[in-house]
Amino acid sequence: MGEQQERSKQIDPGLFALFGAWFLIGIQSFGGGATTLLLIQRSVVERHGWFSDEAYTRDFAISQITPGINILALTLLLGWRLRGLAGGFTALVGLLLPSVTITLGLTAGYAQVRTLAVVQTALHGAIPATVGLSLVLAASMARPFLRESYQMSHSMLLFSVALLVGSSLLMGLWNVPVVVVLLGAGLVSGLVFWFTLPESREGPAA
Repeated sequence: MGEQQERSKQIDPGLFALFGAWFLIGIQSFGGGATTLLLIQRSVVERHGWFSDEAYTRDFAISQITPGINILALTLLLGWRLRGLAGGFTALVGLLLPSVTITLGLTAGYAQVRTLAVVQTALHGAIPATVGLSLVLAASMARPFLRESYQMSHSMLLFSVALLVGSSLLMGLWNVPVVVVLLGAGLVSGLVFWFTLPESREGPAA
């Protein structure tokens, strides 16, 4: 029921609008994965309202489990949610067309100026900015997850915070593989919901 309510909030964009949104993301996606993910979240959730915070966060989590480049998986999934197979292909082309073109041009240009002191200084200054973008992205992704947990109960909120902190420690301190952390978190969450929420043992309402 909750998923149906979230999906009902989506607006059905045309393929041209879908291509335009992802093309704009591709043009602005300087700074790597964190920047691109932040741009995607702001575009499909905040600017266009195609997805709710909760629906976007769930699709983001699904894309992290898939092998390969997760941003491409997320792009295909979101496009498919909105317009089926054609939407997934359109979103992917819209994202890659400008970003690949710009990347090729910048790479060729960087090869000519990479030894200049001003270029090295500029790159050094870009590093903390990229870290800042990563923190903003993390906060925006955690907000709907924690809000939904708080609406369930205070104990569920505490469990969610523990899950966030525990996952960060496992990857940051002990270098546990990402797939192991994701699958382990899913298993623990499933067991907690099973034993604490009786309705989770029932199938979806007909």
